[in-house]
Amino acid sequence: MQSFISETLDTILQNTKSFENVVFVLPSQRAGVFVKETFKNKISAGFLPEIINIGDFVEEISEMKKIDAVQLLFHFYTIYKEQEENPDSFDVFSSWAFTLLQDYNEIDQHLINSREIFMYLRDIHRLRKWSVKGEFKETELMKDHFAFMEKLNKYYDAFYQFLVKNNIGYQGILYRESTKKAADFISRNQQKKYFFIGFNALNAAEELLFEQFLLNGNAEAYWDIDRTFYESKHQAGSFLRKYKTRWKYYQQNPIQTVKEYFSERKHIEVIGASKNITQIKYAGEILAKLSNYNNTALVLADETLLPITLNSLPKNVNAINITMGYPLKDVPTTSLIFAIFQLFLNQEKLEKTESNLFYHKDVVRLVKDATIYGLLQIDEQTNIADVLSETVAKENNTFIKKEEIITFFSPVSEEVKERIAAVFNPFSSISEFLNRIIELINLLKENANELEKEYLFRFYTAFTQLQNLHNEFGYVQDLKTLHQFFRQLIQSESLSFQGEPLQGLQLMGVLETRVLDFENVIITSVNEGVLPGNHQQNTFIPFDVKIEFGLPTYREKDALFSYHFFRLLQRAKNIYILYNTEHDVFGSGEKSRFVTQLEMMRDNITEKIISPKVVTSPVQLKEIQKDDKVLERLQEIAQKGISPSALTNYLYNPIAFYKQKILKINELEDVEETVAANTMGTVVHDTLEELYKPFIGKFLQVNDIDGMLKKTKELIILYFSKHFKNGDLTTGKNRLIFEVANRFVENFLLKEKQLLKDENNQLKIIATEQELSSEIMIEGINFPIKIKGIVDRIDELNGVTRIIDYKTGMVDSTNLKVLDFEAIRDLKYHKAIQVMLYAFLYTQHTQFNFEKPLAAGIISFKNLKSGFLQMNFSSNYRKPDNAITEEKLEEFMTEIKAVLTELYNPAISFVEPVNLPY
Repeated sequence: MQSFISETLDTILQNTKSFENVVFVLPSQRAGVFVKETFKNKISAGFLPEIINIGDFVEEISEMKKIDAVQLLFHFYTIYKEQEENPDSFDVFSSWAFTLLQDYNEIDQHLINSREIFMYLRDIHRLRKWSVKGEFKETELMKDHFAFMEKLNKYYDAFYQFLVKNNIGYQGILYRESTKKAADFISRNQQKKYFFIGFNALNAAEELLFEQFLLNGNAEAYWDIDRTFYESKHQAGSFLRKYKTRWKYYQQNPIQTVKEYFSERKHIEVIGASKNITQIKYAGEILAKLSNYNNTALVLADETLLPITLNSLPKNVNAINITMGYPLKDVPTTSLIFAIFQLFLNQEKLEKTESNLFYHKDVVRLVKDATIYGLLQIDEQTNIADVLSETVAKENNTFIKKEEIITFFSPVSEEVKERIAAVFNPFSSISEFLNRIIELINLLKENANELEKEYLFRFYTAFTQLQNLHNEFGYVQDLKTLHQFFRQLIQSESLSFQGEPLQGLQLMGVLETRVLDFENVIITSVNEGVLPGNHQQNTFIPFDVKIEFGLPTYREKDALFSYHFFRLLQRAKNIYILYNTEHDVFGSGEKSRFVTQLEMMRDNITEKIISPKVVTSPVQLKEIQKDDKVLERLQEIAQKGISPSALTNYLYNPIAFYKQKILKINELEDVEETVAANTMGTVVHDTLEELYKPFIGKFLQVNDIDGMLKKTKELIILYFSKHFKNGDLTTGKNRLIFEVANRFVENFLLKEKQLLKDENNQLKIIATEQELSSEIMIEGINFPIKIKGIVDRIDELNGVTRIIDYKTGMVDSTNLKVLDFEAIRDLKYHKAIQVMLYAFLYTQHTQFNFEKPLAAGIISFKNLKSGFLQMNFSSNYRKPDNAITEEKLEEFMTEIKAVLTELYNPAISFVEPVNLPY
């Protein structure tokens, strides 16, 4: 394959023997490296030409220095403040200034008369508020917007003068100034010969510059275009056709560098893949089949996929050159910086600045960040970050004082302790805050590996620049603005890779492919909305105004990407085009129009749809054999007692029972910020116990309930303070949960009051929170099994003894309707098992003679209107059977004994259920 660079140099070498006064102007820095390498292979000795990219060339002609977007914004705010009596704050200003600077840049690059375009815009907005009757009503927002549009030219003129005076500027100003100085520059450099190589889409300033150089006779332009696109109406050749008709130079001179490679034989595959990850993994598979990568490019149309790509390259890729930058937002250090910001932003948001309290999640997130976590490792078993998070969870501290945090750091070295403690100092000033981050970066670099040092250095330079700009201008006055500014900065910034650009696989974005040719090309994400991109543009200049003044719109952008895409395919031999077939938030799932065009131009394209290889394996249910240790532990449990909830837990999932009861694994403790359901249940239970305890053995009267109602709120507060340690009940969800708990108890007591008011109802409280237990012998098991439980309430209503279980959740009568005890293992009846076990324990405890009626059931606080929900053994809903008889209990216990026999049988393993509902 003869590359464009090689061909161009061959042509130049035919007519140029000495390169002492020759300048090559190229679209990118990267192209220069390849030009140099190709040049070295073509000449044996002599001077290399001066090789310069277009940006540096324009800077040289304009005699001005290009400055970055951050510096530009600070300078622009200085000018803006001079022009305005009541200027916006810096954070509000920066939200619209970036867009306005982009518009100024575009206007200057295309040499538009700024006064004319801004007058035109102003008049459009004046027309919008004009009406025949003069009845147009302006809101404050509209008035503000119209006033802003009137001032655009004023800002532009003042800023332009300031930048020219200081010889600095954005790219557009450099272009505009270079066109003014071009004639003088050419006359000073008559002895030099200029070659413009590999350009395509030029802005108006570049067009003017190129044409001036060409007309002067000391320059030549080498365009990389194929006849297929140039001599048809294809979008990819639109720019060059325009120059051919418009430029004076091309009225007399032909464009000689039109080649014919696209129609040659090529192997082209168009591959649809579901999701981005599938595309990238398949690209890795294609690469794995290639013998070497010295003439191969992997082009990412969606550059955000770089991190995934780096993890998906095959093992035989031993040399790689990455042209695009690694986005700073994906660098691990970014999460650490955001964690520091979050500490203080949440402190301010939650109004804890005065007390210097920090939200527990922010503190844990910071100390558990990988870089900080490493510094806090004491020995193999102990890390301060873990100790801190465990202590916070244990004490249920939603907020932590700085002093408490620092006490945890005492085992580490003085320097580490000092620098990390400094992060938690109260916020005093922007300068000091930036300084503490810089100091922390200095500390982290001591223990960092080579790659981490690269990350840290990039952030060090970013924060040092912010520090310098802040010291010079002082516009950022609060953390919120600094945070917003930092977020904007890392969105656009990237970490550059350094590598050997001439060896191995080339990994690049679409724009980086300019001037370069490869034999094997793999392009990913060739979807509409990615290549070409979507039509959204951030601008204050409407589409019709851009058309009127000849500013580029999305149509030019589409043509530019069309050129890049098809140019990349011109000389390639093996081409793999991948696109995402899925319709999701990141893309339409529609392949790019460029692919459709390609399919219409060539008839030898292989198309296929691929999907990930899904390897199905049979689901292995967890199974744990009962060895001697397990049986020993089960015997211990039999001695201590099995509760009804433990038994239902076993029925629901034997593996969960094994973990909790045999291995004694408890759930991970965490800070309870919002009252958990079980905490609220405990509070309601404890409150009712406290209210009813004085009336044990007595018949309740209506005035007793009135007395209870007066104490309710006070007791709810008391038990919340006990069970919801250090929690705040005054605001938010917790306040609502507190009110719900209070309402539960009040509504329950009012229901009791109503019951007592009804005629002839006699209610005697027998016990509250009664601990009951009983030992049973089972055939085949040579030791007794103790069953124990705590009954929420036992009372007697009109001679019927009632076993009552309180539930703060939702329960209805179907949960307690049991027609066949063999079906009781079903999850639906687990509440019935608990109630029946309580009834069994009570009858054993009191030697109940069953001459008196016995009932058992649940009072559901979420279903209070249904009152006392009783066990029901009848299928006839008109004639319920609620009586718990000796026979029914015996029948029930036969089934429970069968469950216990299974639990204590060494031959029956703990097996995970096939279909767990939750």
